[in-house]
Amino acid sequence: MAAAAYEHLKLHVTPEKFYVEACDDGADDVLIIDRVSTEVTLAGFLFKKDVPPSAVTRPIFGIMGTIHLVAGNYLVVITKKVKVGEFFNHAIWKATDFDVLSYKKTMLHLTDIQLQDNKTFLAMLNHVLSMDGFYFSTTYDLTHTLQRLSNTSPEFQEMSLLERNTSVAGDISLSFKTSLRQISGLYGTGICSENCLLSQRRIDSEGHAANFVETEQIVHYSGNRASFVQTRGSIPVFWSQRPNLKYKPRPQINKVANHMDGFQRHFDSQVIIYGKQVIINLVNHKGSEKPLEQTFANMVSSLGSGMIRYIAFDFHKECKNMRWDRLSILLDQVAEMQDELRLDSAGKVVTNQEGVFRSNCMDCLDRTNVIQSLLARRSLQAQLQRLGVLHVGQKLEEQDEFEKIYKNAWADNANACAKQYAGTGALKTDFTRTGKRTQLGLLMDGFNSLLRYYKNNFSDGFRQDSIDLFLGNYSVDELESHSPLSVPRDWKFLASFLNTLPHTLPVNGHSPLVVWELLELPIIMVVAFSMCIICLLMAGDTWTETLAYVLFWGVASIGTFFIILYNGKDFVDAPRLVQKEKID
Repeated sequence: MAAAAYEHLKLHVTPEKFYVEACDDGADDVLIIDRVSTEVTLAGFLFKKDVPPSAVTRPIFGIMGTIHLVAGNYLVVITKKVKVGEFFNHAIWKATDFDVLSYKKTMLHLTDIQLQDNKTFLAMLNHVLSMDGFYFSTTYDLTHTLQRLSNTSPEFQEMSLLERNTSVAGDISLSFKTSLRQISGLYGTGICSENCLLSQRRIDSEGHAANFVETEQIVHYSGNRASFVQTRGSIPVFWSQRPNLKYKPRPQINKVANHMDGFQRHFDSQVIIYGKQVIINLVNHKGSEKPLEQTFANMVSSLGSGMIRYIAFDFHKECKNMRWDRLSILLDQVAEMQDELRLDSAGKVVTNQEGVFRSNCMDCLDRTNVIQSLLARRSLQAQLQRLGVLHVGQKLEEQDEFEKIYKNAWADNANACAKQYAGTGALKTDFTRTGKRTQLGLLMDGFNSLLRYYKNNFSDGFRQDSIDLFLGNYSVDELESHSPLSVPRDWKFLASFLNTLPHTLPVNGHSPLVVWELLELPIIMVVAFSMCIICLLMAGDTWTETLAYVLFWGVASIGTFFIILYNGKDFVDAPRLVQKEKID
C-alpha cells in the first residue's frame, strides 16, 4: 500500500521563509522554503518551535508546486477543498481555491514592461487554476487504471504517491509528502487530459497526441471490481486547423513532416500501455475532413501492425436527419472486438482488458463523447451480468432510476471535457442524457457552437498560452531581451494618432495593447455600414445623390469586411509563448 500524502497542513509565512507544517497525527515534518535563496529543507519536530511567533499562519490542503515567472519563484498552494465522494473507501477531493505566493517581498526590481509581463503570466496561471476539475486524493493513486495498478511491481506499490510522480510539485516534490496526485476532469469517470486548443492539434515529434484523454469506467459491487478503459486523442499526424475568422477553418496537413515517425512513436507507446488498439475514426468522409481520414487510414495500412485495427465511421453522414439509431451499425461492427476486451475484477486479476478503443473526431469532443458512452454502456451491461447484478436477458434500459443517473454521468463527463478544451458545454448531450435527439438540444448546440466560434477566434490564444505555461511547455526567462507577449502590429491595426496613446489596456490578458488599434478595421466597417443605413433612411435631395452615398459607404463596408476576412489569421487571438512548426 502506498504511503499517503499529508492531509492536514499549516502554512507559516515570514518575510524570509515559508514554513509548511504537517499536522496529521504523529507527523513531525516541517518543510522550510527560503524565499531569498529558494533553498528547500526538510526539518523534524525540533524545528517546529523555530517558527517565528510573528509568522502569518493559515491552513492549506496541499502544495500544487512552484513556478518561475518574471518576478521570480511563486509557491502555489490549495486553500480550499470539497469532498466529492469516496473511491474504494478513499476520500476524493476537489480543489476549489488556490493561492499564488511570491517569494519576492517587493516588485521594485522590475521595469514597467517586466511588471506588466509578470501580471500577464500571473493572469494566465490564475486562469488555469480557475478551471473547474482539479481532483485529488491523499491516499489513492487516481492517475493509474485498476489494471495498471494491479500489474505493477511490489516496489511500485510501496512507493509513496509523491515518488510515483515527481513532476507535479517542481522543485519541492522530493522533499515533502504533500505533492498530490491530481487528475483534471470529472470524478467518477476517471478522466486525465492534456489540453491543446483549436490552434494546436496533431502530434508532436515524440508522438504525443494533443487532447489525449484516458477514461476509465469502474464498477464496484460486493467487493468485486470491474473496469473498462477507453482513450481518445487527436488524429496522430502533423496537422493543424488554425482560426482565421471562418466558422470552420480548413485543416492543413504538413506536407514535409515525417508523419510515419511520429505516428509509429504514438502507437508504439499506446500498445505498450494499453495493448491492442481499435481505432474508431468518426470524421467526415467528404469535404475538408476527407484528407485527414484518408491520411489516417493510409498510415495504419502502411504501419501494418497486427495490434492495430482501423474502423472509419462517417458519423454525420450515418446520423443525418436525426437518424441516431444508425449508431447501432458501428456498435454491431465492433461488438466482437469489444467482447475480447476482458474485465479486471475482485481483489486479484481474474481477466485482463487486452486492448482499448481509441476514438476520435476532429476535436475529440462531441462525436467522440457519444460513441464512448455507447461503448461504455455495452461494457457495463456485460459487467453487471458477470457480477450477478443483472440476470441473463435483463437490460439496463429496464432500470429506470439507474438509467437516468448513468446517462447524466456520461453527459457530465462530456461537458467536463468540452469546457476544458472548448470553453463551452458539449454538443449532442441531449442524446447522451435521453437516448434521443431533441429540438431543444439542437438549439443548445447552436448556442454553444456560436460561443465556441467566439472563443476559438478571440480568446483561445490566451487560454493556450495559459496551459503551456502551467504545464511547463514554456519557461519564463526574465533576462529575455524580447518578450513573446509583445507582438508588433502591421498596417491593418496601426493608426498614427492612436499610437500616441499610452498602452495601458490588456487584451485577453496578453501584453498591453491599445484596444482601438486591434479594432481599427472592424470599426471602419461598422461605421461605413452604419452610414450606409443612415443614407437609406435619410434620403438626399435627389435619388442619384442618395444612391451615390449608399454605394460609397456600401462598398467601403463590404471592402473592409473582405480585407478583414482575407487577413483573418492576423485578427484572431493566437498563442504567443510556444511557437509550433509552420504548416505549409
